Amino acid sequence: MSDKKLYKLILLTSVFITSLLISNIVSSKIFMIQGFAITVGVLLYPITFAMTDTISEIWGKDIATRIVWIGFGVNILMLFFLWVGKILPAAPFWPHQESYVNILGAVPRITMASLVAYIISQTHDVWVFHYIKEKMDGKHLWFRNNASTMLSQLMDSIIFITIAFVGTMPTSAIITMIIVQYVIKLVLAAIDTPIVYLLVHLVKEEDIYA
Repeated sequence: MSDKKLYKLILLTSVFITSLLISNIVSSKIFMIQGFAITVGVLLYPITFAMTDTISEIWGKDIATRIVWIGFGVNILMLFFLWVGKILPAAPFWPHQESYVNILGAVPRITMASLVAYIISQTHDVWVFHYIKEKMDGKHLWFRNNASTMLSQLMDSIIFITIAFVGTMPTSAIITMIIVQYVIKLVLAAIDTPIVYLLVHLVKEEDIYA
């Protein structure tokens, strides 16, 4: 691998890791769309799928899978240090300990839901992307990008919301949350297709339109 291409892989991986970590942090904030409660992380997390699809297309399944697992490990590392920050005694003149705990203090159940949904949906995304690529002889990037991302985002929504909230709210409310979040993810998945094409083109430095 040339130094230039290695640099591009490092750059895409950095965007993937950054988007993953920030999406988990900003998910502590909830906003409203047409009366439905949505976490801010829903808007950022789809970037991770665009990065893994691009990496999968250029560097293959093994590299993409390794990066997914690296993201899993880094996520755990972030949660560990956030927990350390939570338990360290605050300075007497620093009045924000309660705010820190409320915003960055990881709730075990939410954390577990996030990690389980992440590793299942991301590894599924890589697998589906390459399964379709093999069946279509490497053609139609737009189709495997959308199919793998949309299926994996559905899995992510169902797994995360179910593990995080089942038993704490009515089943109808959980189903509504899954549907609303998934619809938003579908829209974002469609938007990221031209972005994936552009990234693949920039890495390959040639037109790849199928």
